[in-house]
Amino acid sequence: MGWFKTKFRQIKKFPRWIYWLPARTLQLFAHTLFKIRYEDPDNLRSSLGGYIGYTWHNRLLYFPSIMPRAARYRTAAVVSASRDGQYIADLISIYGVRSLRGSSSRGGAHALLDSVRALKEENLNVIFTPDGPRGPRYRMKPGPVMLASLTGAPLCPLSINVTKCWSAKSWDGFQIPKPGATITLVIGKPMMIPPGLDDAGIEEWRLKAEEALNAITVDPPEEKEKKKEK
Repeated sequence: MGWFKTKFRQIKKFPRWIYWLPARTLQLFAHTLFKIRYEDPDNLRSSLGGYIGYTWHNRLLYFPSIMPRAARYRTAAVVSASRDGQYIADLISIYGVRSLRGSSSRGGAHALLDSVRALKEENLNVIFTPDGPRGPRYRMKPGPVMLASLTGAPLCPLSINVTKCWSAKSWDGFQIPKPGATITLVIGKPMMIPPGLDDAGIEEWRLKAEEALNAITVDPPEEKEKKKEK
């Protein structure tokens, strides 16, 4: 088993066709095992592009599969430049979501430049998981705020809330919805970030953006009880 695990970890990229079945299985499960709801008062999921979205790392499992098809094809996700990030990039490509490779710990400047091009030249939506790739959970890094200040694009909080789930024993408590759960995509109010911010200004707006996302982030009842016990 140890030999197999070592060999598997050495594989940096699988053929793209391998991801087709897992991606379509997740999509099938999303629309058969769960009830899907949207809270989108400004109808932003039908937007043609040009928004910067951000959501927490532990809510990603069903995010691309419940996005409207037109939105998926107008979206690029900032994905870690690591090997695990390659797996994610290949999986979401099946849904039509592009990847911009880089994170706060690796390739960040390159990802920022690619994000500017995606927003300004291609009018795509750009999505971040700002507490990834290593946490801490529900703490936002400044990348999305810096991009919004640089480009003038609206910054929009997004959350996937589930009524019941299993949580992985990982830094983010990655959520796997249980059959019969309701999955709600919540799209918060976009905010405009002032241009030309200094370090203090970036931190001020980073905190505001973090608070905005946490305000629409809801954990299942059993997760709330676990937090109380801790």
